[in-house]
Amino acid sequence: MSTITESVNVTVPIRVAYDQWARFEEFPRFMAGVEEIRQVDDTTLHWTVRVAGVTRRFEARITERLPDERVAWTSTEGPAHAGVVTFHRLDDDTTRVTAQMEFAPDGFVEKAGDRAGALHRRVKADLRRFKTFVEARGGRTGGARGGAGRPGS
Repeated sequence: MSTITESVNVTVPIRVAYDQWARFEEFPRFMAGVEEIRQVDDTTLHWTVRVAGVTRRFEARITERLPDERVAWTSTEGPAHAGVVTFHRLDDDTTRVTAQMEFAPDGFVEKAGDRAGALHRRVKADLRRFKTFVEARGGRTGGARGGAGRPGS
């Protein structure tokens, strides 16, 4: 398993940053390679991604959702991966968004890309695009707040 940790400071209140991140269907607007995310129910996300010319579909389960604090997930099928995104209030109008992910590269191309740092660069670039996206929208997110704690508990 490989681990990636990247952060970005966004100039929006913590609630705005969290609410925008919780709008999973909008990930293709700032995440490279993400073609579609469909939220099946409160805890299940169906992803379609394109990496190195290969389209993959998989499901992930939201394992924890604490509004304005964190969202965690794990894959339930397809490539093995898990992660958490945390939100830290720096001041009234600035939030640090930190993404930590673990994944198991599959196949020669993914393993070579992992060794070359391609996924680290992609996550860093995705967070920069998230910053641009959420700051341009300001306070207009309309994101799902989600229930506190672990889904299904």
